[in-house]
Amino acid sequence: MPYKLLSYQAGQAARAGVLVGDTVYDAAKVTGLSAHSSVLGVLDDWSRAKRLLAHAAKRIESGKGGVKGVPRKRARLLAPVLYPGNIYCAGANYTDHMAEMARAQGQAPGPTMKELGEKPWHFVKTSRSSVVGPGARVKIPVYSQMVDWEVELAAVIGRAARDVPVDKALDYVAGYTIANDLSARDVMRRDKNPATSPFHYDWLSQKCFDGACPLGPWIVPASDIPYPQNLALKLWVNDKLMQDSHTGKMIFSTAEQIAMLSSRVTLHPGDLVLTGTPAGVGMPRRMFLKAGDTVKLWIEGIGELSHTMAG
Repeated sequence: MPYKLLSYQAGQAARAGVLVGDTVYDAAKVTGLSAHSSVLGVLDDWSRAKRLLAHAAKRIESGKGGVKGVPRKRARLLAPVLYPGNIYCAGANYTDHMAEMARAQGQAPGPTMKELGEKPWHFVKTSRSSVVGPGARVKIPVYSQMVDWEVELAAVIGRAARDVPVDKALDYVAGYTIANDLSARDVMRRDKNPATSPFHYDWLSQKCFDGACPLGPWIVPASDIPYPQNLALKLWVNDKLMQDSHTGKMIFSTAEQIAMLSSRVTLHPGDLVLTGTPAGVGMPRRMFLKAGDTVKLWIEGIGELSHTMAG
């Protein structure tokens, strides 16, 4: 029986939960280990926890679980990882997105960074300030009128990874979830610094405002998604389909990104790797999010995440 790992509100506390069917069960109760009371605790013990959770899901399915759960509709789901250690975000990593951005700038699409012999490139997003969960109300920052959407597949690290080869990189992934890499496009550049300056771009203001990383609704174990480059993904704004693509259009695969990151820093359990966004963002069409908008994201094999925007 497949299961999903999540965080949910239990009284005043956030707890790790396991979704089996349409019922949420307390993770620590089904594994019998108090360290599994948080998703970070589960991820820190992933090699053992994934076996215990899979076994518990089978017992629950057979009616021998012995633990009462809460119907999913009554559970208040939170961001699945509270809170990621580090959030690494791939920039310009879909062929269709690169083509649309080139067109928006009046340029012909050129060779990709991979074709030029470059390596994957990432920026860092804040954790506690940026991460919000399903159903969140994200306040548009007062300094921006051009907040854009970006649906992304997020890999959740489950083992410490340092200098891992590409062919082993996915072994370090606990599972996958959905992220919206919200971006304030009108503050991405500091106009008084020349474009040649290393201080021309303002990644903090663009990518790290409060609520800039809606995440969820849960983590699907990597064993249920053995090939992350074979997933459809979509995003709607107020029920209008904006992004409709496929992870097969990534320039650098999920494994290539993890391998590259691990050559520079040690990846730890609970870190996230946001793998880039496809075509369909608002910037090329000069459409941006406004207060009252509802954003819905979907990735094949994972599910659906929704949140709203507030003024």
